[in-house]
Amino acid sequence: MSEKEEIFDGSWHQYPAMRTALLCGLLTISAFVLAYAGLISSGTKTAVFVLAIIVGGYSWSLEGLEELVRGRRLGIEILMLAATAGSAILGIWDEAAFLVFLYSSAEALEEYTYARSRSSIRDLLDLAPPQARIMVDGQERTVPARDLRRGDIFLVRPGEAVPTDGVIEKGSSSLDESAVTGESLPAEKGPGMQVFAGTINQEGALEVRASAAFEDNTLSKIIRLVEEAQEEKGRTQLFIERFGDRYSPLVLFCSLLVLAASHLAGHPEWAVRAVVLLVAAAPCALVISTPVAIAAGIGRAGKSGVLIKGGGHLENLGRIRAVAFDKTGTLTRGKPQVTDILPLQGDEKSVLALAYSLERLSEHPLAHAIVDEAKGLGLFARQADGFACLVGAGVMADIEGQKYYAGRSELFLGLGLTVPKEAEIERLRGQGKTAILVGTAHEVLGIIGISDQVRPGAREVVDELHRMGLAAVMLTGDSERAAAAIATELGLDGFLADLKPDQKTEAVRDLERKYGPVAMVGDGINDAPALARATVGIAMGTAGADAAIEAADVALMADDLCRIPYAVRLGRKARRISSQNIAISLLVLAILIPSALLGVLSLAAAVIFHESSELLAVANGLRVGRR
Repeated sequence: MSEKEEIFDGSWHQYPAMRTALLCGLLTISAFVLAYAGLISSGTKTAVFVLAIIVGGYSWSLEGLEELVRGRRLGIEILMLAATAGSAILGIWDEAAFLVFLYSSAEALEEYTYARSRSSIRDLLDLAPPQARIMVDGQERTVPARDLRRGDIFLVRPGEAVPTDGVIEKGSSSLDESAVTGESLPAEKGPGMQVFAGTINQEGALEVRASAAFEDNTLSKIIRLVEEAQEEKGRTQLFIERFGDRYSPLVLFCSLLVLAASHLAGHPEWAVRAVVLLVAAAPCALVISTPVAIAAGIGRAGKSGVLIKGGGHLENLGRIRAVAFDKTGTLTRGKPQVTDILPLQGDEKSVLALAYSLERLSEHPLAHAIVDEAKGLGLFARQADGFACLVGAGVMADIEGQKYYAGRSELFLGLGLTVPKEAEIERLRGQGKTAILVGTAHEVLGIIGISDQVRPGAREVVDELHRMGLAAVMLTGDSERAAAAIATELGLDGFLADLKPDQKTEAVRDLERKYGPVAMVGDGINDAPALARATVGIAMGTAGADAAIEAADVALMADDLCRIPYAVRLGRKARRISSQNIAISLLVLAILIPSALLGVLSLAAAVIFHESSELLAVANGLRVGRR
């Protein structure tokens, strides 16, 4: 059984190996029928059988001999070649032709199915349009999409697919990004936002500046990564291949011993048993048991927005016992939002408008939260003069001749004020929120609570992991209070706060000692050491981000935590089906080998049982790729 790396996208009858196998079968069956009808002589029948053997066995025999000579590796093809030669020497040409026909057919079907499963990810390229409309000197011109280069301006009308990655220059629309990210809901896009090749523009017309050539766009990148991952072998597969390298020569040696015993003991029927043993003991199903399942699983994941970078990582996903999450940008949105407004004078809008007037010139993320909230409510900022940033405390500015301040309670304590509503401030802090006070040097006018909000669906993902028997913990560099609030809200099994990057790595090591294999989920550069240390590192929201994809073992193309239970389930399914295939293969060998030695099996029966088990392993392995 040779492992094929080729990609084939045609119909089965266009596949060369399938055609030669069918021709071999036609010749073999014709010889049987014509000889039975008395229409050809015995010599002619043998000649047709020989022709069938040459046609059906030429390709895989050549591969086996080449592997033996160049790679010093005795593969399964050599066992089949020896069985064919042995049958011919014994004069059972019909059995030899039948063996070659069935083995060639099984090999062709297996290779074709495997190639199709590996190439299914290439269907993603069909999502990108073959042509693109670019703007040249103000004129619209149609060019092949493959000719697009970085910096080109192209147009995408409603209902059309985006030909390559780019940034919107003009227009707004919603885009279906499910092919790239696996996210089912359309994404709203406007000027300055990135779009990806293969996504579908649903409403408005867009003018986009290409940020990647066609061959370097997100779709092409996904395809390359998945194909490379499918070629990377997991530990189980490597073990089976090493086992096969030792097992196949042993089978040949045992067959030669039986043949020698036949000659020495004067039992010519044992020579037939030696030939049957070569077929019965060949480990075809065992060798193919894992790679088909791995290739199907990685291909299916890639089409669902989950890039798994190798067979070993898919296997490891199935072993995970705990999932460690970074907090900011992973369990939370990574963007602070206003959650509470407590006016001490006036109403909520007047307090927010005053804070907006002060903070709109600040670059601090908390200031952005206040500005976004005010803009969302349609509030207007007042003219602020003499703006100053008070590092680590807040901001100040003059508004209509009055000096106003916005910042933490420590700022107002420094001004000599007694901070009011201390219980409310402590309540906000206890919920992991930051309290921003707004007022003058004489009084506090209001309190604004700001926090990083939990991602929608995060609690459901944690609950799902618990149902799967996995522990869910959080590792964050944020404060103890903020971490405790998020951990309580999500029902996490535990958390560690105030961690530096190297401490996160040590925390992952401790979790592995406590639970077993651990997956680490993160989105930032500071998570890279922990991602590398974990059994499986999972990067969040990496569509278009080369660095994040490179850093992790698994990359989620969208900011969708739901893909984590999906990836773990897929890993478990791949491990389970691979184990089933291995068990079935070993059981078949355990039955066929004694049967061959005892003379219970004919050569034809051995071939039928052997090839059936191989096809069963292929069919079962492909189940991993089902939705």
